[in-house]
Amino acid sequence: MSFVNARSEPYSGNAPARDRRRNPTNAVAHAMLTFVAVLANVLVIPGTAHAGLDNELTILDGKGRTLRIQQWDTFLNGVSPLDRNRLTREWFHSGRAVYEVTGPQSDVFEGTLEMGYQVGYPWSLGVGINFNYSTPNASALYGIPNPAVAGPSLARELATAAAAGVAPNLANVDSGAEASYVQTTNLLPSAGINIDLSNGPGIQEIATFSVAVKKAKGAVAVSNAHGTVTGAAGGVLLRPYARLISSAGDSVTTYGEDWNMN
Repeated sequence: MSFVNARSEPYSGNAPARDRRRNPTNAVAHAMLTFVAVLANVLVIPGTAHAGLDNELTILDGKGRTLRIQQWDTFLNGVSPLDRNRLTREWFHSGRAVYEVTGPQSDVFEGTLEMGYQVGYPWSLGVGINFNYSTPNASALYGIPNPAVAGPSLARELATAAAAGVAPNLANVDSGAEASYVQTTNLLPSAGINIDLSNGPGIQEIATFSVAVKKAKGAVAVSNAHGTVTGAAGGVLLRPYARLISSAGDSVTTYGEDWNMN
């Protein structure tokens, strides 16, 4: 279907006045093309949410235990800053940190679970970094299945059923919901960080929040936690991380991909 009736005849300058008037069909076509261009700009999506396991890392600690840390469902949603300042970057962070400890005395494990960022900026005149969250945003995942528990449990049930030649029974699968409980009373009622950095380019690592954890398995989730960087010229890169630190000082950290907050 054509919106434009194009003519190949050149304009001579002496054409009748009615020929020099704008063709209404051309005007409609121009308006429609402009609308499509604007709509295309509006529909540009800055990033894609990650569903599932994003990254993980394991180490062997001094007591012979395997410490595993994972990041799940990570999404940093960059938005237009409310202060309308070209040197401000604003975003909302959602994701989960899951840990698992296996080996001797894993059931009495105690430590700290952290989530945070590495923040990179090309140039600044006194960068200010702010990150705020409240109790409804950071949850303990009580009663929510823990992938570190449910995955291996399901695999064992499938293997057992296959060996016995029977159908798997999902009632035998441990969802890990109870094991995913993490005490977060230190987050009440709200918490946050505010950091002023020196001039120039640089990379800053910031632990946005941490919780004390016990037992062999656990998880912590954050939903739409608010963050801003002010005073940064050029793009700002955020690299989210999750870290598990044992009470003896052993630590394992997994880093996610870079998110560009242009």
